[in-house]
Amino acid sequence: MKLEGSVIFITGAAKRVGRVIALTLAARGADLIIHYHHSRTEALELKKEIKIKYGRRVDLLQADLASLPAIRRLAQSAWKIRGKIDVLINNASTFYPTPLGTVTEKQWADLFDVNARAPFFLSESIGLKMKKRGKGKIINIADWAALRPYTTYIPYCASKAALIAITHGMAKTLAPQVNVNAILPGPVMWPEDLGSKIKKSVLKKTPLRRAGRAEDVANTVRFLIEEGDFMTGSLIHVDGGRSIL
Repeated sequence: MKLEGSVIFITGAAKRVGRVIALTLAARGADLIIHYHHSRTEALELKKEIKIKYGRRVDLLQADLASLPAIRRLAQSAWKIRGKIDVLINNASTFYPTPLGTVTEKQWADLFDVNARAPFFLSESIGLKMKKRGKGKIINIADWAALRPYTTYIPYCASKAALIAITHGMAKTLAPQVNVNAILPGPVMWPEDLGSKIKKSVLKKTPLRRAGRAEDVANTVRFLIEEGDFMTGSLIHVDGGRSIL
């Protein structure tokens, strides 16, 4: 699929990895629909930057992905803006520690609502429209830890494992018109509150002995859009080799 002139819808794109994905695709000529929740200022800044640097159209949509009615409205609004979506990127994610013995029902619901339920219902609504239109791609940003769970992040890892199941199920159901794949990042863009001791421990267990960059994920997204036409249901590890240990 050519990125030039395509319409890409990215959730959680105002900051961090989502922002770099948006800039990477805009640089290749894509027009963007950017979802944000609280980060309106950052979303407006990103829109301005893309307009100045690349001259591409950017539409902004706000929604709380923990709300199913909001998810349904978001899917409808995103398609209506341009009358099509060529690529849906389910990037938005919630991530925080939940040690055993401290997990609350609210935390469980929050992690699964944003990390699994939202991608499912967005992919269902938009994916069926893509299938009817005859083409489209869906890319889910999962996590290598979905397959090798962190001991203090079990609900988060379980929600990302659900996203992998969603990827496989959607890939089967929406084929052959729609490609559905998932990227499984490893240590990319550390959480701001992560201590240096934990970082050193993570890198020690990473074969490449370094953290990844947001650009590593963004370039994998770009590859799946431009070159991955014969790929569906694939899990692509961008984790510095962590999954092989």
